[in-house]
Amino acid sequence: MKIKAFCSDIDGTLLNSVRDLSPRLKAVVADLPTDFPVILASSRMPNAMRHLLHDMNRFPQPLISYNGGYVLSGDGEVLEDVSIPVDLVSKILRLTHKTDIHVSLYQGENWYEEKDDYWSQREVRHTKVSYTWMAGQEVLDLWSKNNSGAHKVMCMGESQEIAWLFGELHAEHSLDMHLYRSSDTYLEIAPRAISKATGLKKILDHYDFGMESVVAFGDNYNDIDLLQSVGWGVAVDNARMEVKAVANEITHHNKEDGVAATLEKIRDSKFEINS
Repeated sequence: MKIKAFCSDIDGTLLNSVRDLSPRLKAVVADLPTDFPVILASSRMPNAMRHLLHDMNRFPQPLISYNGGYVLSGDGEVLEDVSIPVDLVSKILRLTHKTDIHVSLYQGENWYEEKDDYWSQREVRHTKVSYTWMAGQEVLDLWSKNNSGAHKVMCMGESQEIAWLFGELHAEHSLDMHLYRSSDTYLEIAPRAISKATGLKKILDHYDFGMESVVAFGDNYNDIDLLQSVGWGVAVDNARMEVKAVANEITHHNKEDGVAATLEKIRDSKFEINS
């Protein structure tokens, strides 16, 4: 099969031990043809992804943000816009009100916080994006007026409280929302109707090739559909066992340039992979 594009998760996959792009990765991306799409797929907001494209000298490119809830073409056209309804966001805020769980709200290009604490500052450091200060209820009022909702709700806190919240939401809303435990202390919530795979399909509607011509990389539960849907799915060595189980290939750990190693093999084989 001929590989004509690559699509990659970011955290735990593309980034190295210091949460940055390695010189090796940037070098192999520089060797790719200029018309070879480099598509980032993440739970991150768009602006937390764009700086990585700039670092790879690949801006602009299509973006799959919020796990597929908000998909942008290379020229910024919105290809997909699916959000969590305001009433469900309101329920999450009510459930967490008397806990120590930190809740971050995301919609399009905006990130809203009502607390400046360890969790919000950690996200600022990791994503290199600043948030807008606004109380949760004010955000809900704004979204109600605009007939919009959350592309992502991120809940952060002690593992026991996060496990409790996951259980509460899964019991009643597993058909409405994707609930990702990206770590013991993180719960990422997205609309059920979308995934990174659906986002990639939206993007490829504008190209002359399909999913079978894409190599994709991932490490976590929200990458499973993506790796299953493309021509060549690659799990990094630090990926969850469920991700490795569906992958065509297991490459090195993200801290050992796993994505770069596979891209080098693809480059050296003239972009042909024997399935």
